Amino acid sequence: METLAAVLRERNTPWSVEPITLDPPKETEVLVELHASGMCHSDEHIVTGDMPFRLPCIGGHEGAGIVLETGKHVSWLKPGDNVVFGFIPSCGRCPSCSTGHQSLCDLGAYTYKGRQIADGTARHHSADGEDLSTACLLGTFAHHTVVNEASCIKIDPGYPLDKACLLGCGFVTGWGSAVYAADVRPGDAVVVAGVGGIGGAAIQGARLAGAKVIVAIEPVPEKKETALQLGATHVAASWEEAEALVSEATWNRGADKFICTMGVGRGALIQQAMAMTAKRGRIVVTNVHAAAETSIDISLMQLTLTEKQLVGSLYGSGNPRADIPKILELWGRGQVDLDSMVTRHYPLEAVNEGYDDLRAGKNLRGVLVYR
Repeated sequence: METLAAVLRERNTPWSVEPITLDPPKETEVLVELHASGMCHSDEHIVTGDMPFRLPCIGGHEGAGIVLETGKHVSWLKPGDNVVFGFIPSCGRCPSCSTGHQSLCDLGAYTYKGRQIADGTARHHSADGEDLSTACLLGTFAHHTVVNEASCIKIDPGYPLDKACLLGCGFVTGWGSAVYAADVRPGDAVVVAGVGGIGGAAIQGARLAGAKVIVAIEPVPEKKETALQLGATHVAASWEEAEALVSEATWNRGADKFICTMGVGRGALIQQAMAMTAKRGRIVVTNVHAAAETSIDISLMQLTLTEKQLVGSLYGSGNPRADIPKILELWGRGQVDLDSMVTRHYPLEAVNEGYDDLRAGKNLRGVLVYR
């Protein structure tokens, strides 16, 4: 079939919105009509080369839509089902999945390859027949896509897809960074560095986990009220300002948990995070660093003598097949705010405008809507 997609052909160039063709789904695959896709900073990392996806590549890894067709070996999905895509597939059988760590499923090894899990070939092609890769095996910057069943999470049809799409990456990543990776406990003091789609979700996760103090670090003035609305108790415009706020709010003890959710991480900031963290505190690195960055500034003496912890977190260290339906239920009960996470909707043709707004700090999360 023919559909429309946003394709990146060269690094540091605009997305090209163009017609593509899709092959039918094979045995373990599904054809999905996409209704919405979140515009995550990770797709900007594809543009800059910080994430080395194979080009040409259809962007987008935060999507939700309706199943149109299934392969003959797909037994649990049928046409008409609503699905959210998980940007890390989960098989349910590998050591990570079977021990409750779906975010580290062995199938994630295929993510950068951009071809179908089943046979390593492409289902997406340009108008002249060239094979196209897909971001995180999904390619949600498109009106239709073909994906492996391992990337699908079925949801109740009552949930709006322009909100549900956020759970394919950013919201679960931020939420889990607080609830799982940081293990925020009632009464904890928490710092969240960066209030975008991931940071906003981390604030909400920390709030629901019972944090008494949540300091958000965010230089964009327009995001201050949003951070407070989502649950932050303090907002600092800089790391230096945050140091004073954390010291005052914790009687100089420091933050129990420090969660890094900036658009692009910088190794030079890790020591500052350590300095704001209490004894036995935990620093969670969720944001992506440039692939070429291989060193950080840190006092190893301080690491030992204060028993501080530095941990990484992928997809919130969670289990998307359980977490996505759970968070949607919390949203339905008014305990999670997905509405405030969406700053603006765009058509697919405005994808480059949306990323201009992201770079300018205008959006918490922009969402492409197709239906």
